[in-house]
Amino acid sequence: MKVLACSALLAACPVLAQESAPITAVRILGQGQARQVQNITREDLAAALPGASPLKTLEKLPGVSFQAADAFAAYEWSTRFGIRGFSQGQLGFTLDGIPLGNMSYGNNNGLHISRAITPENLRQVELSQGSGAVGTASTSNLGGTVQFFSADPSGQRGASAGLAAGSHHTRRTFLRYDSGDGWYASYVRQHAEKWKGSGPQDLQQFNAKYLKRSGALSVRAFYNVAHRAETDYQDLSPDMQRRLGWMWDNYAPDWERAVLAARGIFSGNVNNLDDGYYAARGLRRDHLAYARASYEPEHSDWSASTTAYYHRNRGQGHWYTPYTPTSAQDPVSIRTTEYAINRRGVLAEATRVAGAHTLRGGIWLEHNVHDLARRYYPATGPEDTNRFLDNPFLTSFSQRFDVDTLQLHVQDSMRFLDERLLVVAGAKHPNVTIQAASMNAARAAGTLKAKKALLPQLGLVFDVNRELDLFASLAKNMRAFEAGVYGQFSQSQEAFDLGGSKLRPETSVTADAGLRLQRGGAAASLGLYATSFRNRLLSVATCAGVVGCPNTVVNVGRVSARGLEAALQWTPRRHWSWFNSMTFNDARYRSDYRDGGQLVPVAGKRVVDSPRLMWHTEAAYDDKVWFARLAGKYTGSRYYSYTNDGRVSSFTIWNLSGGYRWQAWQIQMQVGNLFNKRYFSTIGSNQFVAADPGGSFPTMLTGAPREIFISIGFKH
Repeated sequence: MKVLACSALLAACPVLAQESAPITAVRILGQGQARQVQNITREDLAAALPGASPLKTLEKLPGVSFQAADAFAAYEWSTRFGIRGFSQGQLGFTLDGIPLGNMSYGNNNGLHISRAITPENLRQVELSQGSGAVGTASTSNLGGTVQFFSADPSGQRGASAGLAAGSHHTRRTFLRYDSGDGWYASYVRQHAEKWKGSGPQDLQQFNAKYLKRSGALSVRAFYNVAHRAETDYQDLSPDMQRRLGWMWDNYAPDWERAVLAARGIFSGNVNNLDDGYYAARGLRRDHLAYARASYEPEHSDWSASTTAYYHRNRGQGHWYTPYTPTSAQDPVSIRTTEYAINRRGVLAEATRVAGAHTLRGGIWLEHNVHDLARRYYPATGPEDTNRFLDNPFLTSFSQRFDVDTLQLHVQDSMRFLDERLLVVAGAKHPNVTIQAASMNAARAAGTLKAKKALLPQLGLVFDVNRELDLFASLAKNMRAFEAGVYGQFSQSQEAFDLGGSKLRPETSVTADAGLRLQRGGAAASLGLYATSFRNRLLSVATCAGVVGCPNTVVNVGRVSARGLEAALQWTPRRHWSWFNSMTFNDARYRSDYRDGGQLVPVAGKRVVDSPRLMWHTEAAYDDKVWFARLAGKYTGSRYYSYTNDGRVSSFTIWNLSGGYRWQAWQIQMQVGNLFNKRYFSTIGSNQFVAADPGGSFPTMLTGAPREIFISIGFKH
């Protein structure tokens, strides 16, 4: 893995500098950063399976837990990304500084990176395991942040293309044209069949970027449109896996079996309504655009940038349900969760260098209108419903959320001791207001506000010598309340009225410290961290996901995490490299909680979906003509119930890739899950439960089996 070195910690570098500066690949893992930071460069992104989620390339890094049920990690219902015991909804994500929200499946404040940009158009991904830069446009980053950066248009006119094909009828086409005078446009079409069961996974995506420089002024504009349609896999429980096997899935295309099951007539080892449904799907359409003006005078102490952005989303999640019949003759209907997002915002920042000080300040404003509804549509036979539906016969609930965000930040980066010591001190002021309106009494309405006058950050990095540096950081963060299907307003009005006024936003304090060493052909990093956060809000499922009962939102009080992260990169000889990372994380609930007056004993229990031990190893060869990689990732056991009686086993997955380059061409073969391991990848797909003594709650997905893909790329 190669890493971008910045002369000061990233929090002290203006966004405009990150976009325009060339990538300098070095072996030191985060050198110059005052906290645990690593980067994935274009080289690692190019080595990934074409079309795979950029998040998947981060799973090699210490602290990262990443799971998905498909080889591309593009099936969003299954995608889970965690850092140091923090779940995806407690992290921050941006693209070129533009907020992507928490990238949840139930869209409410952003969109997933796979729908925001085509992977071939990325140039860098940066991971901050502990706390992101103080100016990060996120109100969910209790833990770390992931920042994605798009590539600028090439200065040369030309075209590039890629074709990929492989297991389960996978087909992918990528086309890009660079004008040579400041813009590019690209198009992707991707199709694959599910690796078990029946149904397609489809994506069409268009990207365009424009860059114009005139003296100290540069203007960038980016536009993305994505249409995704995915067919879901059946969520499993341990009991279902034992009875029905790893290859069990929904009934489609067997409509008659689904109808009989809805009437209580089961076959095979099926014994209840929730063992399978006819089918389920997710549809998303997104438009994302931004324009940025940056001013960087060559001989001035000042620089500034201003960005305006816009995002519009429409989504439907389909689930064939036996619980709400279409009619007396047709016992199945299609239950949808319907989403709409219309958000716009502004980011502005100014930087001044004054002697040993680099001063920075900025503002983020966003207005987001999020509409959410649960509706039912008739299902009278096995017709093609892989499209947006209209004319429902029933609306279960309908809500509208108006979310206003204001965040200010200031920071000073100071250098001492002949610039060997860097001290970075800053603070941010978040203020987020949610106004929820409910069109019926099935879900809550009301107002929640989350704000903090000051959330401070402090970081230090000391260059002991040219080979060794030491770093330490301390940061306090807040997670705003959440609109949408899994947020605080997903409760009944009665439950919200009883507890809503008592809710407090989640806050965390994170401290980490460590060292980085480079000597000869080896580079290593070692970090220790401790996190304590309060008012942890858990959304507890109260029934099977397809039924769609109101959630229970409870405050479980204090949670703590302690851990160690280590990474080693060694280049034993020319063309060869070996990368290793190891993570030990002990994240535990520190308080019991009450749900409906009943005590739930979770004090001392492990945090759900938080493996205690992970390691990754990767050996690579690349002589610029031939190249190959063999990588393995171990993930320790995890819990899906808060009382820790529901558990999935540890597993190790190996992947192999290799290829050949000649002139402007490249051919590559990739084998995922080399040894065909059977395992549970995603857990919590239907949220988590307080307890599951019988192992009957369906909230996990099987990892993809061994699959083989071949890709050919051309660039002129």
